[in-house]
Amino acid sequence: MKALEPISNVSSTTLTAALNRAADMVERAAGGGLVGRASAGPSFAERMSDSLDNVARSQNEAAQLVRDFETGKETDLTKVMVAQEVSSLNFQMTLNVRNKALSAYKDIMNMPV
Repeated sequence: MKALEPISNVSSTTLTAALNRAADMVERAAGGGLVGRASAGPSFAERMSDSLDNVARSQNEAAQLVRDFETGKETDLTKVMVAQEVSSLNFQMTLNVRNKALSAYKDIMNMPV
């Protein structure tokens, strides 16, 4: 069974920069300020960054469990398989969120002014 590769080559700073740019565009379109935005709580970019970190962490944990199982340190195959499935689902959800965000960005950019 092939171990999962960590997604260390994905740059969260690029995603954060893109999300910050989108937030700036929304703010300019709203006339300088976001209506109804509470100052308390994390921003969308912070939430996305945390989510990407969680996905990377789950992939690294699943890969470590696979290595431990292959070397005999871990004996519970169910635990290894569940960790791999959770990692896979996290990645698929992240990919779908990215696709939806790109689709929304393209729709906004194609709107007539």
